[in-house]
Amino acid sequence: MATRLPSAPPIVPGLAYIRPLGSGGFADVFLYEQDMPRRNVAVKVMPSDVRDPELRRMFNAEADVLAHLSAHPSIVTVYQASISADGRPYIVMEFCPGSLSQRYRVERMPVDEVLAIGVRMASALESAHRAGLIHRDVKPSNILITTFGTPVLADFGISASLQRKSGGEVLAMSIPWSAPEVVAEQTSGTVASEVWSLGATVYSLLAGHSPFERRERGQNTKDLLRRRIARASYVEIPRHDVPVALQTVLATAMNRDPARRHDSARAFGEALRSVQAELGLSPTPLEIPDAEWSPASAPVDFADSGLRGPARSRVERDVTRKSRGGTGVAALARDEDTEISAPARRRGAGGFRRALPWVIGIGAGLVVGAGAVVVTLVSTGAL
Repeated sequence: MATRLPSAPPIVPGLAYIRPLGSGGFADVFLYEQDMPRRNVAVKVMPSDVRDPELRRMFNAEADVLAHLSAHPSIVTVYQASISADGRPYIVMEFCPGSLSQRYRVERMPVDEVLAIGVRMASALESAHRAGLIHRDVKPSNILITTFGTPVLADFGISASLQRKSGGEVLAMSIPWSAPEVVAEQTSGTVASEVWSLGATVYSLLAGHSPFERRERGQNTKDLLRRRIARASYVEIPRHDVPVALQTVLATAMNRDPARRHDSARAFGEALRSVQAELGLSPTPLEIPDAEWSPASAPVDFADSGLRGPARSRVERDVTRKSRGGTGVAALARDEDTEISAPARRRGAGGFRRALPWVIGIGAGLVVGAGAVVVTLVSTGAL
């Protein structure tokens, strides 16, 4: 599939465009600088040529799901969502300068770090499941790294309700990390399939490739991957520093039979914590809401495809971009995203009229002040 170019950055009040961060399947992501409080933010926006109600529904659902869950320390934070000046839905969220998209492919990630990431992601998924939501696209590239180096789960664009019946809807996740029942189109996502995907993600971080990927050229087509996943025979990770206990945990999470997997994301996280204890590591906390917790707002309406937010009737575009240095974390791009910033404010005739009383007042003050100086000089005999 050809990679499309990102659309134009939206005009968003209070945000200054910097650069594109990337383009995904149905949205572009840009880096902006927020005026108040001053910080970098990521703005995810639908392309201007997208009019498909189904894609709008998915975009609305992502904004609402993040609003429910983003207080969790291992889920990306959303700040606001609305309609841009040119009528496109957008979401303003925490800027994360990195992801795990490619790191595991180019370096050997330490076992202790991968275990900690796995527990954090299990916490995030368990919290989503308790809110009645499933992610449906857990994979390395959807684990972002914040400016503090903390991994967070992102991209809830194809999330769904656990209570909502699929009604014939089957939407496969990214194939290399999808469970056999999802690849076989028997379900569009369950807690059991999420456990599989998280297990496959942890496997990938340790192995340097997805579980059923082959090194040989031409061996990783969608059809070949689907067939291998359907057979789902666990292949141990060829690393001497990966303990047998961890291989067992991953083999359980990726069992072909959903009933034989860990029965929840929490159970998978607890199994990883047991491996940490066995290795003499401090177990990573499982940050999960208590039984009394419930989402702060109304349930997510996954059928809502309407445009929500104050649409602007006029668009004034300034092509001037905010200049940025080419170094530091803000200069790093994320794999499936894009960076961008809002135009500088321009002062038109209305702005001048609003400023006129201040100009007159300042001028009058200068005249009065000058008169007072003259009177003083005369009274002292200086003039």
